[in-house]
Amino acid sequence: MTEQDILRRILDPANRHNPYPLYEELRRTPVYHQDGGPYAISHYHDILGLLHDPRISSDARNLASTAGDPLAGEDEESTTLPPSFLKLDPPEHDRLRRMTNRPFGPPHSPHRVEEMRGDLDGIFKGLVDGVSDPGNFDLVEQVSYPFPVTVICRLLGVPKEDEPRFHVWADTLAASLDPDPDADPAERAQVGQSARMELGMYLAGLIEERRKNPGPDMLSHLAAGNGGPDGAMTTMELLSTSALLLIAGHETTVNLITNGMLTLLRHPEVLRDLKANPGLAVPLVEEMLRYEPPVQLLPQRTTLTEIEVQGVTIPKGASMWLVLAAGNRDPARFENPDRFDPYRKDIEHLGLGSGIHSCFGAPLARLEAQLALAELARRLEKPRLVEDPPPYRQNAVLRGPRHLRIACDGIRP
Repeated sequence: MTEQDILRRILDPANRHNPYPLYEELRRTPVYHQDGGPYAISHYHDILGLLHDPRISSDARNLASTAGDPLAGEDEESTTLPPSFLKLDPPEHDRLRRMTNRPFGPPHSPHRVEEMRGDLDGIFKGLVDGVSDPGNFDLVEQVSYPFPVTVICRLLGVPKEDEPRFHVWADTLAASLDPDPDADPAERAQVGQSARMELGMYLAGLIEERRKNPGPDMLSHLAAGNGGPDGAMTTMELLSTSALLLIAGHETTVNLITNGMLTLLRHPEVLRDLKANPGLAVPLVEEMLRYEPPVQLLPQRTTLTEIEVQGVTIPKGASMWLVLAAGNRDPARFENPDRFDPYRKDIEHLGLGSGIHSCFGAPLARLEAQLALAELARRLEKPRLVEDPPPYRQNAVLRGPRHLRIACDGIRP
């Protein structure tokens, strides 16, 4: 293929196992634009500046046209709900994010995530205890996928007896983000829409129940309308926010844990260090977010006015991709960027975004990954990959293995 095909090569599932040579190629043209497609930004400092630039919109309604954008139409979010705050600009974004953050983090709930540490530890240990065959098991199916879904259920306040239903919906919605290329598109769309409707109906009922009988969970706080000076969310806003927390709250964490274990198995010396020193998990997860970010790029950002980047004029209403994974390996920002080094002194990565749209669940995702990787390093005896590279998901934005088969000699108590 020619250089003009670089964005489509990045999206090609055949390159999912190692897109980093393509990102290196992309960085040769800091502002890449061909055939009416999106403007792709790949240098660290340019991306960081644009993440903080109020002239860049996350609201798709500001797009002049999606013609030429190979990711146009890939958004599977339900059209029956208003956009989540992830896809809004200030002031609507700021109001909804502030309200959602009150029961989740500082300054109103500064200990929420840390207080979950014991529950997270118990959930993860239970999943590892339940591994059916240590000699050959799928880390994704048995551990790294059910872990964050269960955590989100507990955070929102889903009754334990309803958690299996939530897992089914999460599985279906995850499949819509990672479609089987051989599946019928119409059938896939129908199944996904049915799951979103069922989830929405369930959440609507749960919201009403929490309004009548509130508990300590996050959904109860949001349903009670404790938004301070911002007032209360409408039921539709609350449904949209809850659905966002479910999807965003587990998709990225699954990939972070799975990519993390894959990288550790490819770097056995670091795995040994982590086993001997569980505290290494903190900087290790930060390096993972740089080296193998679970969100590879932010597509469909839009210019609200004409702007200039690296001498290139980008018109108003243009579609823009911020390629985080390319920026994370920019040699102008990081020394030896293709080297995995948890002892790296400077890991100010783009793996969780930056600016007003930085990852809302970052504290929880970090803690989940730290606990998971430290526990796996401690308990798996002589772990090794069954298949390398493993099969990857189709999705180029949320990149991670579809399965990660591991063999080990046993699992320590």
